[in-house]
Amino acid sequence: MLPSHLNGHSPLARRRPRLSAASPPATGDSDAAAAAADAPLAEHDRIYFQSYSHIGIHEAMIKDRVRTDAYRSAIMHHQKFIEGKVVMDVGCGTGILSVFCARAGAKRVYAVEASEMATQAREIVKANNLDDKVVVVHGRVEDVEVEDKVDVIISEWMGYMLLYESMLPSVLFARDKWLKPGGLILPSHATLFMAPITNSERYEGSVDFWSDVYGINMSALVPLAKKFTSEEPSIEIIGGENVLSWPFVVKHIDCYTFKAEELKSITTKYKVSSMMLAPIHGFGLWFEVEFNGPSNPTDKSPSDLNPLDVIRKKRRRGSEDPVVLSTAPEDEPTHWHQTILYFPDPIEVKQDQIIEGSVKVSQSEENPRFLNIQLDCTTGGQTSVKDYAMR
Repeated sequence: MLPSHLNGHSPLARRRPRLSAASPPATGDSDAAAAAADAPLAEHDRIYFQSYSHIGIHEAMIKDRVRTDAYRSAIMHHQKFIEGKVVMDVGCGTGILSVFCARAGAKRVYAVEASEMATQAREIVKANNLDDKVVVVHGRVEDVEVEDKVDVIISEWMGYMLLYESMLPSVLFARDKWLKPGGLILPSHATLFMAPITNSERYEGSVDFWSDVYGINMSALVPLAKKFTSEEPSIEIIGGENVLSWPFVVKHIDCYTFKAEELKSITTKYKVSSMMLAPIHGFGLWFEVEFNGPSNPTDKSPSDLNPLDVIRKKRRRGSEDPVVLSTAPEDEPTHWHQTILYFPDPIEVKQDQIIEGSVKVSQSEENPRFLNIQLDCTTGGQTSVKDYAMR
């Protein structure tokens, strides 16, 4: 769900929650299905799933053609692994990905959805004459039971800056409980990137604006504006021209092997060089996901590659290469936009000046779907240490 302080930052203001389903399976134990739907929820889960019952969130996601086309292309790219097989869609929402899989030839699709949107998903499945293939299961994937082990798990689990919402653990739970050995996970890999950014227009519009408002000196509000701008991450679109250095990898996730415990706290050190003379207004985060088969142990992860090589590799992809969904500033905008961590005050840097420090991303103790971020940055003798809370 979109944090309340971010509403209105963009025309795509609504954003996710999921992992619930509406109807009991067409086959199987209806009592077990009902029990799953009625299983007690933590308050933060209840609010999360409730937010995904709002049609506006699904409208924003489905209208994001970059996102939706990437998933449809990935399904067709891997059709030989889906045709005649059993698929589980974790957090199916409206059921669109389940329908794509059924149309690609899946024998059976378990569409698991924890929110009340499961009711509409069941109707959509029926309206498309797929109720003999797609079984909508209303409940958390952690609570439901299905008849089969599955050959494929598909899920659109990514939140802002990849990790907000913390839905990935549900996908990993489904992997460990339901996926057959050698099965397919879509997407298979995810990488969170970060880089220093400059954005004078945004800073001047939010902070310097108060120095002269209709000829009135309101500079008393400048300290408050700086505090508000820098205490919470901002969801907005930036372009490649706003990025000051090559990005570095905060975290690479292999969905075939990753453990949910690793999400509790992620720390990365960085050292980059500014590509221009400009003020650093903060750091931007974005992600990309790949739709590959099981990873080759000899392959290098993005953490082992120069970020320039990662970007060049992405640009060289051909029609036979795995599908990539990118939210990078240089790529077509998505409803995820980018996540920006603004400083209270900009730091001037020269071309080739070293910028180094560390970033720590951890789950909030009050709600594991929220994130706490600590950013340390040192450059040109100046140091900034800032904490951000993504609620």
